[in-house]
Amino acid sequence: MAKSKDVPVTIILECTSCVRNGVNKESTGISRYITQKNRHNTPNRLELKKFYPYRYKHTIHGEIKK
Repeated sequence: MAKSKDVPVTIILECTSCVRNGVNKESTGISRYITQKNRHNTPNRLELKKFYPYRYKHTIHGEIKK
């Protein structure tokens, strides 16, 4: 049986360029993705390059707190 800390955890990825520009969190311009990660393999915060549909290009999306 797997230990509870090795179970994949659901995380939210948010566009980092929107947060730096001070866009309101409730606006429709925020790009968020939901994914899973294994804490054993990636203990640090996850950053992935994902598509940002409001600017029509790929930007860096970082893990945020729930």
